[in-house]
Amino acid sequence: MNTIIHKADSRGKADFGWLQSRHTFSFGNYYNPDRMSFGALRVLNDDTVAGGKGFGAHPHRNMEIISIPLSGDLQHLDSTGRKEIIKQGDVQVMSAGTGIEHSEMNANEDKEVQFLQIWIIPKEENVKPRYDQITLNPKGYKNKFGQILSPNDNDAGVWIHQDAWFYLGEFFESQKIEYSLHSHKSGLYIFLLEGEAKVGGKNLERRDGLGVWDTAKVEIEPSSKAKILLLEVPMI
Repeated sequence: MNTIIHKADSRGKADFGWLQSRHTFSFGNYYNPDRMSFGALRVLNDDTVAGGKGFGAHPHRNMEIISIPLSGDLQHLDSTGRKEIIKQGDVQVMSAGTGIEHSEMNANEDKEVQFLQIWIIPKEENVKPRYDQITLNPKGYKNKFGQILSPNDNDAGVWIHQDAWFYLGEFFESQKIEYSLHSHKSGLYIFLLEGEAKVGGKNLERRDGLGVWDTAKVEIEPSSKAKILLLEVPMI
């Protein structure tokens, strides 16, 4: 089993006043040749946007873009005509494909919005742009890992054009969980949203990330009050 750890304070940082962002992988003005991606996982940004502010309209192509709000409300508009609000407990996916333009704004003037923006390199390019959004049932990931994304449109959660699976778990008691990867071509990236956990003998704290590959199974030991995001992706 191979591993790579990214401590929270080692991430790239962007401070634009209205936007505070931490980048696990190279993005924008942050460039680290040793941190370009983890397999098909190209971007994992941890963003905080001030009230009434946000990202104006901008284009994307051939990328699967997933947004997961952690607090507050995020307003989405795109060139397909979609206008939506996503909030904590929602998961949004946008397949940019042949090209799409969108904006993301804090829907509130009086409080911040915090969200993860994740980019996955697709296995198929130039697909028709698409948008999807779901609201998760908290019971589906209480003291267990619940699937929130997959490659299959008839499976639990949203789906994308890549052999990837995401799971979310919120734990209120310490336990051991064995996660089995779907393919020998996959790696697993564990991102600690809150709390602490032990993975492969390594201790992880809030906003730490750990990549694991060349293994069929991973043992994860979340502490009480831990919230964990699992991202299984091909190691392309």
